Amino acid sequence: MSEHLDVVVVGAGLSGIAAGYRLAQADPRRSWAILEGREASGGTWDLFRYPGVRSDSDMSTLGFPFEPWTGAETVADGDKIRSYIDGVAERHGLAARIRFRHKVIAASWSRATARWTLTVQVGADGRRERLTCRFLYLATGYFDYERPHLPDFPGEADFAGQIIHPQLWPPDLRVRGRRAVVVGSGATAVTLVPALAQRGAQVTMLQRTPSWVMPVPCRDAVVGWAHRVLPSQAAGRLIRWKNILTHAGFYELTRRRPAVARSLLRRAAHRALGDASAVREHFTPGYRPWDQRLCVAPGGDLYAALRDGRADIVTDTLERFTTNGIRLSSGRELAADIVVAATGLRVRLAGGIRLDIDGVRQDLASLFLYRGTLLGGVPNVAVSLGYVNAAWTLRADLAAQYVCRLLGTMDAQGWTVAMPVPPAGLEPRPLLPLTSSYVRRAEGSLPSQGHEGPWVMRHNYLRDRWEMMRADVREHMSFR
Repeated sequence: MSEHLDVVVVGAGLSGIAAGYRLAQADPRRSWAILEGREASGGTWDLFRYPGVRSDSDMSTLGFPFEPWTGAETVADGDKIRSYIDGVAERHGLAARIRFRHKVIAASWSRATARWTLTVQVGADGRRERLTCRFLYLATGYFDYERPHLPDFPGEADFAGQIIHPQLWPPDLRVRGRRAVVVGSGATAVTLVPALAQRGAQVTMLQRTPSWVMPVPCRDAVVGWAHRVLPSQAAGRLIRWKNILTHAGFYELTRRRPAVARSLLRRAAHRALGDASAVREHFTPGYRPWDQRLCVAPGGDLYAALRDGRADIVTDTLERFTTNGIRLSSGRELAADIVVAATGLRVRLAGGIRLDIDGVRQDLASLFLYRGTLLGGVPNVAVSLGYVNAAWTLRADLAAQYVCRLLGTMDAQGWTVAMPVPPAGLEPRPLLPLTSSYVRRAEGSLPSQGHEGPWVMRHNYLRDRWEMMRADVREHMSFR
């Protein structure tokens, strides 16, 4: 006999810990567990170990609302985020529910039994076990943890140095005194360049096109004041809501008045770098702010490294690798001992788990997402997705609370199965409102959102908060 649980949460990152906390609070009688394929919790923050890895959202909103972040930093390093996640799991009794080295590889729904049967690889030897559950909660994020996006560079076999992807960073890599070229312009590159420069490398950032990079203070002046005059929980709520409203307001500005937002960002870059021509060439993209995710530079660290000569930046295209470095389309050659391919990540929703209903495999790309959380036409399964324009945890926690509301309604009515039913005529729209390369590469593999109603994936916390907490869970749903 296989073990049976009411709910199985897959993934012990921010989303999984939020789900576990909400499940424990909603109904202590419910049986549940968190299955984590890795040896530690933390998800993304355990996976990435490259120099300087840090949050790209402020910690007051990336942290959990039920246990506010109390650190003074606006943006925190990866090791501090891991410690925070582990501490929350321990203090709330969630750590005992996590089963490490339990990698779910398949999930099969049976209409006859109204249960999911999970196939799980366990331990170092990868032996397979099965367990069943009533409801499956996929808190796996949407990145491929096993394979990063690594293009085939022309001539890379000729290169005498090392080519490294940040997702696979060697823990013993020595960079001091070595020439490093970081290929990319996204959040990872913006983080790596000043971190490698601080460690003594001679760094060049090679970008095909610029990104918007906003310098932000290392510390929020309101944080110290709030914690001096208010109890910890109240201070955390105040700081959290201040940042939620500030970020939402700026995002709306980029949508409604993009020219104003562009001007503000350019002026901020000019103040940090002190070179108007360099800002025009290297930090003025052709797209509107937030058409791609906005990069942040705590304390303006990237600009400081460039200004002080510890790093430089080149906007050009990579033609091919040579023995000693990279030749650009302009004919210039960049000498390098190390090339860091900060070329982005590979999107893989649901952790690559094979989902089937009575043996019929479900193609995620053919499905609609209901309230950004449930898969249309698939019973008793939820996915946890965060915002692209705000902290991931904001939406992940709302989704966890919504799922608990749904489960509570099902229990009260005696229902065992809940499934969203897409209405006739629902028009598919791309799920993620970004033009970033990793989003374009994922087209054809992600579910769609609809054009109306609860089938729209809103990247708006204020609207989502009302809907996920109060809207009728029976709308567009089938129960039995």
